[in-house]
Amino acid sequence: MSLRYALLAILRVGPLSGYDLQKQFSQSVGHVWYAPDSQIYPELRKMNADGLIEPEEQTRGERGTRIVYHVTDAGEQAFLAWMRSPLSYQRVRDPAHLRAAYLEAAEPADARRFFEAHIAEWESELEQFEGELHHIDALSNPMLVRRLAVTPDAERERTIEYKRFAYEGLVERAKGEIGWARRGLELVDRLYPDVDANADADAEAS
Repeated sequence: MSLRYALLAILRVGPLSGYDLQKQFSQSVGHVWYAPDSQIYPELRKMNADGLIEPEEQTRGERGTRIVYHVTDAGEQAFLAWMRSPLSYQRVRDPAHLRAAYLEAAEPADARRFFEAHIAEWESELEQFEGELHHIDALSNPMLVRRLAVTPDAERERTIEYKRFAYEGLVERAKGEIGWARRGLELVDRLYPDVDANADADAEAS
């Protein structure tokens, strides 16, 4: 159900077409709640059926039209009720940590590749999150700019600070995963002191 509230959070700023909503989603909410197009459009239909949003057909060019979605009063109330409600945490499904728990069944080279790939993945995430923090500080994040345009002056500071706080948490998570994987590489070296990592890599390459 969190997907619908993520979509409502974006649409509360102003009406958007499905295409524009998808772009805004990937540039903002998608960093903390991933959803492919195959989930977004069916959820919009459900939200419309539930009376949370209302589609409007708009003229586009001389002959074209497009559908934009508005948040209804019921959608606004549903979003605010969600913000007031206790958060329902889900049990963790973590494929990386599941794999790590059984690495004794892997060859040392495979274990190293696993941790090196984990580091590379989270270094990429870290770069993206730190980039978003830069955009927040520079007020160049498209979603934040759009939101601030309709935000009263008295609420601008907390709007910016909460966005920054969320991304700071993502940065800390990425750094934690990188540190964990680096310790994993050290563990492999400690558990297999007689296996030369460079020689192992050369053997794999040949």
